[in-house]
Amino acid sequence: MSTSNDNAPAKKPAAGKTGAKRAQPKSARRRSREAALQGLYQWLITGDDVATIDAHMREQEDFKKADQAHFDALLNGCILEAADLDAVLARHVDRKTTELSPIEHGVLMIGAYELKHCIDIPYKVAINEAVELAKSFGGTDGHKYVNGVLDRAAGDLRPAEVAARNKA
Repeated sequence: MSTSNDNAPAKKPAAGKTGAKRAQPKSARRRSREAALQGLYQWLITGDDVATIDAHMREQEDFKKADQAHFDALLNGCILEAADLDAVLARHVDRKTTELSPIEHGVLMIGAYELKHCIDIPYKVAINEAVELAKSFGGTDGHKYVNGVLDRAAGDLRPAEVAARNKA
């Protein structure tokens, strides 16, 4: 005769006890930002033309999971408006943008582009997404630099939204 209670519910491990954090699946927008960053890195390092970079990025295995329209806007927009974006960033960086690491430069360009053109994305979200890119691809503590620069740039690019947030 068994001493176990077959009718008793099975014990489940307590959630969160292992300390492991389950990774959230990447959104299509996050994937588009990652692909755009890789393309901008290639552009900043090699100076390749946009069509070559675009074709290369579309060949990547996970590209089909990205928001392709957002990728197109980011890659083409950042390259087309590189001088204007660098002018915005120059007011808030501690050195010439050409002296930044290509990863941080690319992340800042994407953040500035989204702040300037993607009004449907709240400015705090645009900054946070850039910080996450910097954490994933940039150097140690580069995300802190990106956060500070884009937070100050948001005051230039989204003054009403920043002012409304600061009053709340």
